[in-house]
Amino acid sequence: MDRRDFVKAAAVSGAALAASGAPMATAEERAERRAFGLRYAPHFGMFPQHAASKGVVAELEFMASEGFTALEDNNMRSRPVAEQELIAQTMQRLNMVMGVFVAHTIGWSDANLTSGNVAKRDAFLAEITASVEVAKRVNAKWMTVVPGMIDARPAMEYQTANVVEALKRASAILEPHGLVMVLEPLNPYRDHPGQFLQRIPQAYLVCKAVASPSCKILFDIYHQQITEGNLIPNMDRAWDEVAYVQVGDNPGRKEPTTGEINYTNVFAHLKKKGFTGIVGMEHGNSKPGKDGERAVIDAYRKVDAG
Repeated sequence: MDRRDFVKAAAVSGAALAASGAPMATAEERAERRAFGLRYAPHFGMFPQHAASKGVVAELEFMASEGFTALEDNNMRSRPVAEQELIAQTMQRLNMVMGVFVAHTIGWSDANLTSGNVAKRDAFLAEITASVEVAKRVNAKWMTVVPGMIDARPAMEYQTANVVEALKRASAILEPHGLVMVLEPLNPYRDHPGQFLQRIPQAYLVCKAVASPSCKILFDIYHQQITEGNLIPNMDRAWDEVAYVQVGDNPGRKEPTTGEINYTNVFAHLKKKGFTGIVGMEHGNSKPGKDGERAVIDAYRKVDAG
């Protein structure tokens, strides 16, 4: 069937449906059919080929049209204020929620909070304070924090105490604003060798020691599959401190269904637990171009439906 015949047949079919008295789907019903069971958050650069034009507004509009109701943007702090404001206004118009942005730029590649160095701690706290204004501007609640590298000399217990002290001070900055820093354990084998915070039980211990509603866990399933596996049991044990989830399949760190992680079961478990937070899509696309972008959406439809 060529395109003209297809359009003609579709028109006839639509007319027949209307004549039969069957109700046509409303805009709300069409949106409901697109809705996901969890609040998945893409990032800028994931769907540029499908955006009607270049730019953050077009990408957000495409995300919303596909049923996504959240966004995460690690680089939000580095964007010009005018662009931050534009993103926030567009998301408000589209009824989208802001996920994480990275709260600090220093300390990822050295023994920062682990060292107990007061100057380094104060520089970290200054960035946390600056991130409060960013969060307010873009209507964000969560921000990612990483304590930094392992210090070569002090025992791990001393390093843990140094991290806890710094995070208590950061929590005191965030609590009055209702903001939450989420601590992200990073895998040491593939992507981030030498990082202090690597495992979920370790993050759980730190959060319990800090004892603040502004200090919780970012459970990145990609990282934890590499570091320790046992995903669902570890999630359950740490559940009261888990505030945010990120995903990516392994190996490859691409969309679900491209690796070994059974995301159908993982997402079903999140739904069973009543998770209403954000699931950040912190991964790349396995294929280039429009086909690759559509493959990402199709993969989430598949595992979400399961």
